[in-house]
Amino acid sequence: MPGVAGPFSPAPARVALGRQVFFDTRLSEPAGTSCASCHDPAQGFAGNHGSRIGVALGSRPDLVGRRNVPSALYAAYVPPLFFYQDDDALAPTPFGGLFTDGRVDTVVELVRHPLLDPLEMHNRSEADIARKLRAAPYADGFRQAFGPAVFRTTASTLAALGAAMDAFLQSRDMSPFSSRYDAWVQGKATLTPQELRGLKLFKDPDRGNCASCHKFNETSTNPARSLFTDFGYDAIAVPRNRAIPANRDPRHFDEGLCATGRAKGWKEPGQWCGYFRTPSLRNVAARERYMHNGVFSDLRDAVAFYATRSIEPERWYRNGRPFDDVAPRHLGNVNVATMPYNRRKGMKPALDDADIDAIVAFLRTLTDAPFEASAAARGAGVYSATKEGAR
Repeated sequence: MPGVAGPFSPAPARVALGRQVFFDTRLSEPAGTSCASCHDPAQGFAGNHGSRIGVALGSRPDLVGRRNVPSALYAAYVPPLFFYQDDDALAPTPFGGLFTDGRVDTVVELVRHPLLDPLEMHNRSEADIARKLRAAPYADGFRQAFGPAVFRTTASTLAALGAAMDAFLQSRDMSPFSSRYDAWVQGKATLTPQELRGLKLFKDPDRGNCASCHKFNETSTNPARSLFTDFGYDAIAVPRNRAIPANRDPRHFDEGLCATGRAKGWKEPGQWCGYFRTPSLRNVAARERYMHNGVFSDLRDAVAFYATRSIEPERWYRNGRPFDDVAPRHLGNVNVATMPYNRRKGMKPALDDADIDAIVAFLRTLTDAPFEASAAARGAGVYSATKEGAR
């Protein structure tokens, strides 16, 4: 596996430019939507632009996206897409890549997608984006940071935009490593008995087994070794979010990684349908929605789903039909082999209610200082036991 990325030393002028771009509502069509509209700082740079259905509203209020917006925090640590084979693996498996389907490797590539996507910022062309940047009040900052010819061509303008956004994502503000967990690792804070129990369950391969994908290293004082993800992919078959307009078509399925595989010409891309990249769990308690399709609005529900998906499918899937958001021809891709997915109906759950509460308590220790108020407000809220999008 590649080594841990960083530390980063982005140029301050580029960081400042990237920040201005990130919050600029003039870059959408029509104006009014910025990167921060969906990657809301108050929600740990996640969120869905005020949507209550689990996926983002676009710059046009009549259109919404198809996926839950991931956090932009710690994005600088996501490696380019690669394949790796563990000693005990039968074949190489994919890791890394930006977006939940790994479709691009660099921020320069990434920024084009939301700006041009008709369901997001809805610009008609790269030339339109370049025109808006040339007219922006910070245009002189681009000339100073990238040279007087930066706006000479659309390609040079978009390259500079990507470089500025890359610098912003590499800034300390976007990877603060200031959680209570980080302080605990450094011996500067304590965890409660419940939080410590949650940590133990999180690691236990026979109980939560969360750390098999959400990897971390509590013995290292380098916080970049505790990103709480291995950047790998899994097909966990979360319930279908029936509030997403595209899902009104029963034949529509978000295929995830296999769409990337087809675009890249992989051999047998269908084996990756239903796979999505494992997100970092840092600041997970500050978010409003969970899973790639935003089907859950409660962190506890998300944890409980992992623990009980296999033994209580009727709790999560409409009409008791398991894996209802995976195309029937790809049901064989769903992970039913690893703990706790390998349990069957009637078996004792790997985690009881107190265990789930303990894991949630531990996950709250991963909240960075700037987002503690948001996480606390969400934790104090009253959540419905109804799975809003699933039912």
